[in-house]
This record gives sequence, C-alpha cells and structure tokens, in this order.
Amino acid sequence: MRILLVGAGGVGSAFCAIAARRDFFEAVVVADYALDSARRAVDVLDDPRFTAAQVDASDAASVESLARSAGATHVMNAVDPRFVMPIFHGAFTAGADYLDMAMSLSKPHPEQPHSLTGVKLGDEQFALAADWEAAGRLALCGMGVEPGLSDVFARYAADHLFSEIDELGTRDGANLTVDGHDFAPSFSIWTTIEECLNPPVIWQDGEWFTTEPFSEPEIFDFPEGIGPVECVNVEHEEVLLMPRWVRPSGPRSSTAWARSSSRCCGRCTSSVSTRPRRSNVTSVIGGRPTVVPGQPA
Repeated sequence: MRILLVGAGGVGSAFCAIAARRDFFEAVVVADYALDSARRAVDVLDDPRFTAAQVDASDAASVESLARSAGATHVMNAVDPRFVMPIFHGAFTAGADYLDMAMSLSKPHPEQPHSLTGVKLGDEQFALAADWEAAGRLALCGMGVEPGLSDVFARYAADHLFSEIDELGTRDGANLTVDGHDFAPSFSIWTTIEECLNPPVIWQDGEWFTTEPFSEPEIFDFPEGIGPVECVNVEHEEVLLMPRWVRPSGPRSSTAWARSSSRCCGRCTSSVSTRPRRSNVTSVIGGRPTVVPGQPA
C-alpha cells in the first residue's frame, strides 16, 4: 500500500504520527500546498517511509499528477472539506482508492432553508457512487472519529445489541479547555463556524428536513466525568449517513427507527465514549463511515 496524504496540518500531522507506529503500508507521501509544512510533518518522524511533496488540493489535476508519480494506491484527504471534490476526482482519475474525514459541502435550500434540504452534505460524492463501483474501486467518506466512529457504534448497536431502535442521536460535548484561549477548535475554524451556521439536518419517518441553527436545545449528561452540557442541533454528516447504512428492524419495517439528529455543545473534544440505552442509541461524539460505492458499512 502506497498512500498519498493530502494535508499536513493538525489532522494530517496526527495521521502521520499514528501511521508511523504501523507496518501495513510501504510508503506515505505527505503533501501540502505549503511544502515546508509537509517537510515538518515528515522530519519529526525520522522514518524513511515518509516523504514530503507539494500539491494544490484545489486542483484535481495536481492531485492526480502527484498520485500517479507517487504510485499511490490510496489517497487520504486530511484537508478542509472545501477541497473534498478536487481530491475525490483526482484520486479517481489516478486509479487510487480514497478516504476522507469530511464530505462534500452542502448548499441551503434557496427558498426555505430552515425546513427543506438543498444540496446535502455528501450529495456530490454519492452522485458518483456508480462510477466508483463500476471501476471496482472503494471510497470511504467521513471515515474519521467525528464523523466516522459513532456510525460504527450505531451500526454495531443495531446489529448486535438491540432488536428495535427508536432513535439514533449523535451528541458532541466536552469540558476541554486550551489555556490562554477562549475559543480553540481542534480542527478547521472555518468548518467549525460553517457547521454551526448552516441549517441542521434531521431525518425522521423516512425523510430529511432542516431546522434553524442551534434549535432544540437540551441538557445531555455526558459520561467519563464531563457531566451535563447544553447541546443544540448542528449540521453534521452522521444524519446523512446513519439512515443509509443502519438497517431498520422491528415492527415499523423501513422506518423501524424514526429519527436521527446531530447535536453539539460549544466545546468539542477528541475523547470518545458511548452509553447505549434500551431503545435509544446515542453515540457520544460524532461519526460517519460510509462506503461511497454502494457497499454496506
């Protein structure tokens, strides 16, 4: 396996630190628009499997060219979701499989943004699923922790823990603080702001709809010492993914579970916990693994 990692910021550097402890791959080309950033991510590893390169993530041809020259079998997208589609296209054209941690961006409904969906998160990628499937290739989208891991929790709960599920809810909360900063997101600040301002999506009784940002406030008692935190609705991919891949069960057939939503507090953490209930599955901290070429998760 030869991996092209696009992005050498906080997420990409963390990927490198974890990958350096693994032996399942032959090489990783760490690429960033700022070559110095890629070099810094590589230099701290002191691992000959890692090399640095420059790439323009906004240009599919640039991604394709580097993937081909690197002999990449897989392209890992670790940059801002604004660049999802150029990297997605570049990986496909280069003949590589693809992974990302955030999906293609949404566009609000032009007339009723707080009740109807427009272009949903991931729609542009799902529209190309047949092409990936026909090529015999795999794209795993939203395969991070948030999104990513909580979808695995939800699917596992549906397959192994419960005979019937009434609701799938994703709650993201923390007591994390960063000394000296009132606001310090652990990922793209632009993405943080956007997902809070965009109309949140809810899936209920077989349909997606939207609400106003920060709607339906609730106090959720998080485990692992975090405690009660106020959460509100935000836009996040879990709601677009869980209804597709968590198979319904129980007496209501295709709507065996009636609702999926994603809520977040003002501070986010990278710790992960779950506390399943008898008939209500809540993944604490978000996630969304999806197999774009139409394969069940």
